[in-house]
Amino acid sequence: MKKLRNIAIVLAGMSALVGCSDLNEKILDEYNAAGLTDKQAADGMIAPVYAVLPTIFQHTTLFALQEISTDEAILPYRGGTDWGDNGIYLSLHKHETTSTDPNVRNTWNAILAGISRSVTAINSLKSNKDANANLYIAEARGMRAFYNMMMLDLYGVAFSKEDLGDVTTIMRGETAITYIKNELLAVEPQLTTSAGPGRLTKGGVWALLARLHLNAAAWRDPYGTPTFKSEDMDKVIEYTDKVINSGQYALSTDYWDIFSNVNHTNKELIFAVDQRAELNGHNRLSYFSLANDQRPLPAYPAANGTDGPAITPTFYQSWVSAYGSVDPADADPRFYKQNVVKADDQCVDPTKYKIDRGILRGQQYGLIYASGAFVKCADGKSLKVGKLMNSRGKGNPSVIHVEQVDYTTTGSDYSAGFRVEKYEFSDKSSSGRNFGEADIMIVRLADMYLMRAEAKLRKSNDAAGALLDVNKVRLARTANSAASALTTINLDLLLRERGFEFYWELQRRTDLIRFNKYEDKWTEKTNTDKTKRVFPIPQTAIDGASNLPGYLKQNAGY
Repeated sequence: MKKLRNIAIVLAGMSALVGCSDLNEKILDEYNAAGLTDKQAADGMIAPVYAVLPTIFQHTTLFALQEISTDEAILPYRGGTDWGDNGIYLSLHKHETTSTDPNVRNTWNAILAGISRSVTAINSLKSNKDANANLYIAEARGMRAFYNMMMLDLYGVAFSKEDLGDVTTIMRGETAITYIKNELLAVEPQLTTSAGPGRLTKGGVWALLARLHLNAAAWRDPYGTPTFKSEDMDKVIEYTDKVINSGQYALSTDYWDIFSNVNHTNKELIFAVDQRAELNGHNRLSYFSLANDQRPLPAYPAANGTDGPAITPTFYQSWVSAYGSVDPADADPRFYKQNVVKADDQCVDPTKYKIDRGILRGQQYGLIYASGAFVKCADGKSLKVGKLMNSRGKGNPSVIHVEQVDYTTTGSDYSAGFRVEKYEFSDKSSSGRNFGEADIMIVRLADMYLMRAEAKLRKSNDAAGALLDVNKVRLARTANSAASALTTINLDLLLRERGFEFYWELQRRTDLIRFNKYEDKWTEKTNTDKTKRVFPIPQTAIDGASNLPGYLKQNAGY
């Protein structure tokens, strides 16, 4: 995709990006005048369709909406000075978000840009003579369906637009579900099986169709109790079977390899945001939760964390209750991976240094930083590692992550809350924010097994079949340590298992709604208003469509 991205820059003048609710695009069909071949032009037309994905999958767009709004993540006003942002993260967690929230607006605009770019590519490629033109049309059409699925999940609406001059049709509920389903079914025969996880393939479409049918009960009536149709569950099983039985994918024995800087070839990935360093991705999902004084890269002393979100005590206690007297770090290889020796005055080889991964608790250790540089050992080459001290706290206290994190003064302290470092910190991220290397998950093979398990439970209470699927995933992670098999399964335990497997992967809100748990109480959240299951349509979009009375209606409750 590197060549595609570069050609896209050449063709940047071919289309104007959409704003607010306007999906109109202007095509300047002049690539021949620019001296480009049909192949160069075709590559340049499909590249922008995927290029918006890193923006959508940032910490202050989809992550904020899908994780901070749930029992999994909380972002307090750190020290009374950081991440205040006019209270938007406090409101998001408490389900008090308004239509002027910038995260809601930015996510809406980014997804809408994806739809717009897909429409532009479909129309532009129709006259292209390159051999890949029809494949790219299918990919763009499938991506338009994917972006619409995201829009339906988050905002309760989807958009249909075929010709660039048409007025966009707004759909909700069953109409939107049927449209997305038909679009995915239409393009599946034309897609390849080997384009890699950064592009939409047959396997990706099967996975998205399984997800669509599984969530259809919640999306048909976003404010009611989800009612799961037997025929939908049959489809979930059918499409997950297709992926699992295709032979293309495999569960990773090392859980942390799935989220490593070289995960693009990991066989567990089905569809992902292609974030290899040469594609200029971002490292924001890695830096967001880390302590400000954790500096993971010997080559880049300026790269650090930001003391962002922590996991809630509510979510942490789900691990504790699952494993009782056994520490979750010892019981489940998905909880934590230690890379740093917990001792003072160590000397480490900078070429081999890696920080810990997973859920980070207690005293944190790392490279010792002073006067703008890392402290070296006596040999002049090794770097010192020891207890981290909080440079922003009064009296330079130790960086000790404790379980309590909430909106109190103590619970909002810089070190409060257990942190998450799931994706490996990018070796190329000079600032800590830029140059991500790890592909970001959209869907992976483990989800096929757990979705199939859920469908079996919901369709016929096939606990035996569901248990086989759940344990298939649990027992696959054997590289560092192994989890024990579960002996029983039900929907509550399955939701817990999804939390253990997919935490910090931008699925939690969707899962809680489907399991009818989004109105539950958790750390700092008591709101039980069902209208908060979908986010408000941004006020900027409502205002932008005001010349068409009744065209774009605000969601209930906002």
